[in-house]
Amino acid sequence: MSSVTPVNDEVRRNFYGRFKGHGITKAQKELLKTELKNISLTSVSVEDNPKRNQLDIKSYFGSKPVWLEVGFGSGEHLIYQAKCHPEVSFIGCEPYINGVVSFLGKVKRQKIKNIFVYAGDVRDLFDVLPSNSLAKVFLLYPDPWPKRRHKRRRFVNPEYLIPLLRVMNECAELRVATDIEDYFKHTKREVLKLDFKLIKQNGDKFDLPWSDWFPTRYEKKAKLQNRKSYYATFEKN
Repeated sequence: MSSVTPVNDEVRRNFYGRFKGHGITKAQKELLKTELKNISLTSVSVEDNPKRNQLDIKSYFGSKPVWLEVGFGSGEHLIYQAKCHPEVSFIGCEPYINGVVSFLGKVKRQKIKNIFVYAGDVRDLFDVLPSNSLAKVFLLYPDPWPKRRHKRRRFVNPEYLIPLLRVMNECAELRVATDIEDYFKHTKREVLKLDFKLIKQNGDKFDLPWSDWFPTRYEKKAKLQNRKSYYATFEKN
């Protein structure tokens, strides 16, 4: 297989906040041991693939289009999309182990068969995905990093967007949802510096979700606190 440049982890800034919250129960540990193994993408992490050899994605997905959700939380939106689009293969990346456990329970109960998971940093996946692999990407209510000194840790910065652009197909779609106005403005500014165009929706208001949208628990929380949400669609040129 071909390879790509190894990752220099020393210069990485995480765009997510934490790996683990409250304690994991015995039953949840069993889910991680059994269910996660069944749907995990292998040879993604630096530990498992130190030479960063590219994934043979056809062995996982065949000829199906592949959609990615970055930071799927508890997986409500990802599972909804997978059920609505059985003709698509999905990748979910989530480093927060409590969210992964919650997601695995839902997948098992609903017998979802078209989702693969990497329970780690999505940049590990970017390293080993072949170019032009993804047809659609979701970034939904990411960690906002509101303080000025932390803004460079946001996902919508070149450190993340340039590798993402490489693995997206021509005309692939990037959907971003946030309830932080400054994050929305930052997203438009940084994404449009690259080879993307902004797709018009609802005029220039960006206040209506997509027709196939399923609200996340973060959006529900924002609504309860009377915070406005923003929905933006970008297309790779």
